[in-house]
Amino acid sequence: MNIEKEIKKCEIYSKQIKQYDPDPFYVDYFFSKYISSINNIINGIFEEANIDFGLFITEKVTQRKFNEKANLKKDVNALKFSEWFSTKYKKEHEKPYPNSMKKICQFKNKNESLPKIKIMIRAIERYKNDFNQEIKIDLRNGKIISKEQLNIEIKRQTPVFLEIINVKRNEKEEPKVTNKKIISSAFVNLEKDNDVEIMYLCQIYTPVIRRLIDESRDEIKKLTNWK
Repeated sequence: MNIEKEIKKCEIYSKQIKQYDPDPFYVDYFFSKYISSINNIINGIFEEANIDFGLFITEKVTQRKFNEKANLKKDVNALKFSEWFSTKYKKEHEKPYPNSMKKICQFKNKNESLPKIKIMIRAIERYKNDFNQEIKIDLRNGKIISKEQLNIEIKRQTPVFLEIINVKRNEKEEPKVTNKKIISSAFVNLEKDNDVEIMYLCQIYTPVIRRLIDESRDEIKKLTNWK
C-alpha cells in the first residue's frame, strides 16, 4: 500500500467533489472513492507497522490481524503501537466533523452505498449549527438535469430559508444572511437532524488523516528505536 498515493487521491477526490458540487451523482461517486482511500490509508499504516516491527503478516494487513500476530509473537512494542493508534484515532475523531467522517466510513464498510445525498441551500459564510434547507428537483439517473431548474427552486425557497436562518443568527448575534449570500451544496445524513456538508467535510478531514499518518510513523520510529 502506497500511503502517499492514497493521500494524494484524497486531495484529488476532494477537489472533484468541489468541482461537481452539488450534483448528487458525481458527489456520491467521488465521495465513495474518498472513503475507500481513507480506509486504505488506515490499513496502510498497519502495513508499514507490520514491516517495521517485523511481524511478517503475508495476507491483507488490518489492525485486527496486526494485533493477532503481535500477540502471537509477544511483541510488546507492536502491541503498544496498536494501543497508541486506537487512542490517537479516538482523540482525532472527537470533534463533530471528524466524528461524522468516522461514522460515514463505518457505514460504508457495512453497506454497498452511502445514504441518499441531499441538495441543500446554506449560507456561504458558515456558522456552527446553521440552518440548511433541502432543495428537491428532478434528477435523471441521479444527476441534475437542469441547473436552471435548480436555480429557480433555490430562488423559490430562499425567502423561507432566510427567515429561519436569520432568526437563529439574530439570537446568536451572528451576521445576517442575504439572498446573495447563499449557495447550494451536497449533504449526507446518517443521524436525525445531522446533515453534513460533504465538500466541507472532506476539506476538514484530509488534514486529520495526514496528521494521523505522520504521528503514526513517528510513534513507530520511537518504538522500533529508529534513529
